Amino acid sequence: MPMPRAVYTFPRGFLWGTATAAHQVEGGNANNTWAAWEQQPGKIANGDTAGRACEWWQGRWREDFDRAAEAGQNAHRLSVEWSRIQPTPDRWDEDALEHYRQMVRGLIQRGMTPIVTLHHFTDPLWLAERGGWENPETPGLFAVFVAKVVEALRAYVTRWCTINEPNVYTALGYVAGVFPPGKQDIRIAMKVAERLAQGHAAAYEAIHRVQPEAQVGLTVYYRPMRPARPWFLPDRVLARVEGRWFNDYFAVAAASGRRLLPVGSRRDRRLGPALDWFGLNYYTTELVAFAFRRPDFARRFPPKGAPLSEHGELALTPEGLFAGIRWAQRFGVPILVTENGVEDSTDALRPRYLVEHIHQVWRAVNFNWRVQGYLHWTLVDNFEWQRGWTWRYGLWALDVATQRRIKRPSADLYAAICRSNALDTETVARYAPAALDALLPGVAAV
Repeated sequence: MPMPRAVYTFPRGFLWGTATAAHQVEGGNANNTWAAWEQQPGKIANGDTAGRACEWWQGRWREDFDRAAEAGQNAHRLSVEWSRIQPTPDRWDEDALEHYRQMVRGLIQRGMTPIVTLHHFTDPLWLAERGGWENPETPGLFAVFVAKVVEALRAYVTRWCTINEPNVYTALGYVAGVFPPGKQDIRIAMKVAERLAQGHAAAYEAIHRVQPEAQVGLTVYYRPMRPARPWFLPDRVLARVEGRWFNDYFAVAAASGRRLLPVGSRRDRRLGPALDWFGLNYYTTELVAFAFRRPDFARRFPPKGAPLSEHGELALTPEGLFAGIRWAQRFGVPILVTENGVEDSTDALRPRYLVEHIHQVWRAVNFNWRVQGYLHWTLVDNFEWQRGWTWRYGLWALDVATQRRIKRPSADLYAAICRSNALDTETVARYAPAALDALLPGVAAV
């Protein structure tokens, strides 16, 4: 008996692409907080450094953009490096701006929509010396930098992301201490969170002053936190509280101009409303259990039975992406899935991961939710922050020593989806047969 064929079609003009970040792909970034962090022993897995990264600053973005365009991608999200453009407080590097101008022009020439992120985890060293985002002057300094970039790139870019994952920047840099500046102080973290929210709003106003037609968004890493024991009240309360601060804080601030408080919220005109579209980054779901002896009273772990990524930290939980899109609907603006992917050097899980998550996006689209596109993390293996080169997210593998790109099977799978603007069971059967049951429950087993 032949297997039924199903085709899950996306709207015309849907954006398909990949996402990258400057420090992770450019190479040679030496003037920012991450470059300094990498020189400290024990901060990065295996003592890795970004080094040459993917040599985009040397021009290899051209061949990688060619690969993306040939694979049917019609969009790409990249970031600009503040420390290159403003290497000192009183100097702008026009050559660096021209470099980024060539990159976004290159995307346009390849028929791809550029989406530019203005802050992706790195700060100039001179800013860090002034206290970074602990300094109340930083939101204004960021707005000046943003206006300079938008003026330079406005001929080619209309969709901007102000700050990537401010919740991760705050949590890992000021609570967990595994990102620079490596602090573990919840009081400082809350102050930094407020400054970042102010920085987004200041950047939003600056962009619209320079480019009134711009579409300005913010990306948040949405991580569903489910109570490990739904019947146990402390687990339920803990999951709700952690989800409120990690997932909701920045989204609520940008969408409504309200600052979340321990109880309730307060209107703060410095925070917004300042949102034209919302960027949703999603990777996995975690369970949260109350643990009295832990400093934060929380134990976190993946759902039982879910397939895990190569290093065991990301669970295949595609329903969490659907939940994230449903959550993002509340903010009343169009949604773009700006990151979604899995670390997998052998490409064993990635094909199934891709299919099942894109299927959840299709489900959301068919609820008439305002999802405008999907960007996979990432195009080619890159420097994954504190994980160094040990975590591999690329559709294309990278030999760091030789800079050779090696296509993984999931690159062809994603290309088939992008080119057809659809997910179909014939493609899935060829590249990711393990995902068939998610598309046609019960049929694949017959």
